[in-house]
Amino acid sequence: MKKTLKLEAIDPVEIFGVGNRILTEFCSYFPHLKVVARGNELILEGRESDISEFNIRFAELVERRHHKMNLTVYDVEDIFSGKGGSDTSALRNGDAVIVHGTDGKAIRARNATQQELVKAYFSHDLIFAVGPAGTGKTYMAIALAVRALKNREIKRIILTRPAVEAGERLGFLPGDLKDKLDPYLQPLYDALSDMIPSKKLAEFMADGTIQIAPLAYMRGRTLDRACVILDEAQNTNLGQLKMFLTRMGPNAKFIVTGDATQIDLPHPGDSGLLEGIRLLDGIKGIATIRFTNKDIVRHPLVVKIVNAFDSKDRQ
Repeated sequence: MKKTLKLEAIDPVEIFGVGNRILTEFCSYFPHLKVVARGNELILEGRESDISEFNIRFAELVERRHHKMNLTVYDVEDIFSGKGGSDTSALRNGDAVIVHGTDGKAIRARNATQQELVKAYFSHDLIFAVGPAGTGKTYMAIALAVRALKNREIKRIILTRPAVEAGERLGFLPGDLKDKLDPYLQPLYDALSDMIPSKKLAEFMADGTIQIAPLAYMRGRTLDRACVILDEAQNTNLGQLKMFLTRMGPNAKFIVTGDATQIDLPHPGDSGLLEGIRLLDGIKGIATIRFTNKDIVRHPLVVKIVNAFDSKDRQ
């Protein structure tokens, strides 16, 4: 059987990719189908069932292009894996899958406050996500960053934390500076490992596509075309927070997460997180998402533990 598909009102390069890279990836899923691209037409030759399936899937690819700036080979993978990762309109409402984990599990907002965070990402360039441990603040932020990288919406993911716990003990830890600081950054590595295969993650780390560094390393940089996440921001003073926020380039997304009840600074009153939020309140383009104990998504005991400690603090 032979059939011709014609692209209407769209540049074929936007669908086929430069050098037909996207089309080649797409056709790899149809090994028994002969596909020839001529201008804005595709000539298909093969079994009727393959042509019918090709037509359905290709229509999905074209539909994706109408909802995003550029297509990538990842879109092809998502179409054939049934992941539907580019459903941006649903994601803007906080309802869709953000990204799929390395185990195939769908990562999506698990409660109303996480949905607020997802929605805020698409309408604000700076987001504060504050609340108790276990609410998924950082995990959701990293999932959004991985999605943006996968969809070529950004060039880099930059994750940072203040290495407050290091202090005087840093010199006693073995290894070079990276070895000494890595334990404080491990939670960020763990989240990334859930979402990006280890080999690909190693490549991203090696070429600088994904960077994880202590907060002090941010000074003097301008961070653009990136999703930048500051974790454990309660351990920054107001000056450090200002330094971080003023790194923002014109095409960047910044997400700041923290828990004001877990300050590790020698003088807890030095924390600048809540004061920074207060100073920036009401500025267009900045959102603050507040998590509570009801939003905790870890083991059910974590909720009881947090509530017990909160009760003691109120006594």
